[in-house]
Amino acid sequence: MKVIGYARVSTDEQGASGLGLEAQAAKVRAYCELYGHELVEVVTEAASGKNLRRLGLQGALANIRAGKGDGLLVAKLDRLTRSVRDMGELLEQHFQAAHLLVVAEQVDTSSAGGRLVLNVLMSVAQWEREAIAERTKDALKAKRSRGEKTGGGVPFGYDVAAGKLVENQAEQRALRLIESLRAKGYGYHRIAGQLNADGILTKTGRAWTPPMVRQVYLRVTGEAA
Repeated sequence: MKVIGYARVSTDEQGASGLGLEAQAAKVRAYCELYGHELVEVVTEAASGKNLRRLGLQGALANIRAGKGDGLLVAKLDRLTRSVRDMGELLEQHFQAAHLLVVAEQVDTSSAGGRLVLNVLMSVAQWEREAIAERTKDALKAKRSRGEKTGGGVPFGYDVAAGKLVENQAEQRALRLIESLRAKGYGYHRIAGQLNADGILTKTGRAWTPPMVRQVYLRVTGEAA
């Protein structure tokens, strides 16, 4: 089988050092030697894995569509994508006729078993990311409940003293006003106008805009956006 290798690192610094890319390329070459595949080329790039809009990846896929390779070979699945949705798109659009091979996870979509293993791996990876996000959210919520600052700017309604958030009474009154006006059915645009007319400024000393009011209101009430 003729394959095109693909290697990715997340940052330009990693790409400049070449260490991560070289290690991935070495694994790709070793895999080809072990299984007797012909390695056409190894495409490398430094790019985020958040989506599939990557020049190197799209170029490799284009070469496969052009018949220059029978499949794509990566050292590790997360070098290709961490998204179940994106993997579904790749399988649907690119790996029906062509094959996807992964060294670390021993995936080969040329078989039904290989496709099953790939789907299981991607589902587990997504569950793991969501579980980490939930734990992080819970930890930050606990810190906020203790009055501890959790990074970023100081939220409207508070100041920082000795590393902890303390209420800014003037801003707290403004928050109560925002909630009161919302309860009366005021829209964000009308509330912004009222705050500005009353001479109440934002945390950064600027006039209020409807998006600013909305952001503050949703943070205070915990309502879904």
